[in-house]
Amino acid sequence: MQSEQIEALIEANIPESQAQVDVQGNHISIVIVSPAFEGLSVVKKQQLVYSTLTDLFADGSLHAVDFMKTFTPEEWQQQQKQ
Repeated sequence: MQSEQIEALIEANIPESQAQVDVQGNHISIVIVSPAFEGLSVVKKQQLVYSTLTDLFADGSLHAVDFMKTFTPEEWQQQQKQ
């Protein structure tokens, strides 16, 4: 699975999102920024992302995500300042 394919899938299904996906063998790291995460708990944000990847898990293209960080645009700006 190519990182660009996963990024495109996430960005197509989560409004106004920007995804950064790093695939190193079987290890996948994802960072996503979207206003759609506003007001959601960390768990709800991750559930939203996983819902976009359901088909990849079902067909075996994707086995697991090792690292996931989700941010609203405001949270992302603060993260970049640190």
